[in-house]
Amino acid sequence: MWFWVVMPTNLIMSTTQLAKIPRVSIASHSGIYTLSVRQKLPISLEDAWSFLSDPTNLKMITPDYMRFEITSDTQPGNTMFEGQIISYRVSPLPGIRMSWVTEITHVKHQRYFVDEQRFGPYRMWHHEHWINPIDGGVDMLDRVSYKIPLGPIGKIAQHIIVGRQLQGIFTYRIDKLHEIFGVYKKQLTKSTADA
Repeated sequence: MWFWVVMPTNLIMSTTQLAKIPRVSIASHSGIYTLSVRQKLPISLEDAWSFLSDPTNLKMITPDYMRFEITSDTQPGNTMFEGQIISYRVSPLPGIRMSWVTEITHVKHQRYFVDEQRFGPYRMWHHEHWINPIDGGVDMLDRVSYKIPLGPIGKIAQHIIVGRQLQGIFTYRIDKLHEIFGVYKKQLTKSTADA
């Protein structure tokens, strides 16, 4: 029900077909789940990188119910770097508060960065953030590969809670980024505009 195969982005599809594709998709392979989110924003590569590479902005694009709080010494306006350890407190379910520690393992300026869980609720968490310049804005791809602990119980939790919650968190993020930066509208080429 919550698992969708990520469709290739280079296919030409009708508006009706596009409307049926979830904004946040999750695929399963060998006990690992991969969540994928693609979003276009009408901002420059520099502005996108400046916002997304500042860890303190994560709170702004995380739902309030998560009670997200950075507990490490991270100052606004500071760009992340390889090897940086960032610790958080989150509340994934009402009444449950937990610590989460990630490391920024890879950074290529204005191209991508990767954060990986070191301690936290997942058995594995590998989150890739890709940014590509496009005509009139940027195309962003978030890809999260994760594994849930507790074997069969974890599998049930994925179906009942985890997959749904992650889709909700990333859908909130899409909406919040649109609210902050606006909605991308494909730029008309000169020949199309003159026709």
